[in-house]
Amino acid sequence: MPLVRFILRLGLILSVPLFVSVITFIFLRRAFLLPLDPQSTMKITVEIAAGRNFADICRELKNKGVIKYAWALDALGRFRKADTKISAGEYELSPAMDPRSILHKLISGDVIKRQITVKEGFTIKDIARALETAGIIKAEDFEREASDPRLLSKAGISAASFEGYLFPETYFFSRPVSAQTIIWTMLEEGERHWPREFTEKAEKMRLSRHEVLTLASIIEKESGNVDEQPLISSVFHNRLSQVMKLQSDPTVIYGLPNFKGNLTKEDLQNPHPYNTYVNFGLPPGPIANPGLSAIKAALFPKQTTFLFFVADGSGKHVFSTTLAEHNEAVARFQKGP
Repeated sequence: MPLVRFILRLGLILSVPLFVSVITFIFLRRAFLLPLDPQSTMKITVEIAAGRNFADICRELKNKGVIKYAWALDALGRFRKADTKISAGEYELSPAMDPRSILHKLISGDVIKRQITVKEGFTIKDIARALETAGIIKAEDFEREASDPRLLSKAGISAASFEGYLFPETYFFSRPVSAQTIIWTMLEEGERHWPREFTEKAEKMRLSRHEVLTLASIIEKESGNVDEQPLISSVFHNRLSQVMKLQSDPTVIYGLPNFKGNLTKEDLQNPHPYNTYVNFGLPPGPIANPGLSAIKAALFPKQTTFLFFVADGSGKHVFSTTLAEHNEAVARFQKGP
């Protein structure tokens, strides 16, 4: 009997560490290897600012219901030196992801990309609205930065705003992102589409880049028809060379703060700086952000004698050399204001 008691006592003593080991293994496996909820279909967006402490990120993930133990993910992160590897941005995570998968997504910088398409002819206000609609940044913040004198000076642009310099393209941004970063991205895209050939041509025409973009923006707003743009450009170049007013409706509209949708005679007589019915030459700056085809048209116009054009109602225009021809075309296709 003493021997039996001894064996039972020994077994009990040995089973305690084994039991503790099993429990510890189960706990650690759950903490480091298993997701919070394997059946979850929930998607949780987490926005991480640049330079944020990884331990704070772990606590936020726990508070948002992505992970069960903040300390476990933090421990994995310390092993991978996550503090120096996490990129700022928005991350889409789920309680169905295990801690290792979450850490991998954070370290790999697999952020949500929000899309915005800047169409040819968009103004800064149009871009601002599109950015806000896409949930990227508030429209007012973008508009304010787009006319910041310090940022314009940093970019080497002598103008009241970045109007005309923000290249039309589809962009992808991840929050948080500053208005300055967005502007700089669009500026750099414009640089990629401005070859040395454009600079040389502008110099031969005795036009600054600002003037080229201004003319291109007017061409863009007058017609989105790529084939017609060099013809429209020829009209404006011819009028400029003959010291005629450009008389472009879109320039008038741009300078009207509360345009109602229909140009009136009073609008055409409004003496604001962008009104090319009142003022000679180009307006002070671009009236929109032109695309590549309009910029090319401004630099490489068709050689014509045209001085007038009028919309024919089909999306195209009728071009004329004399005022009599133009008046006849106007009478055929539209009524004057």
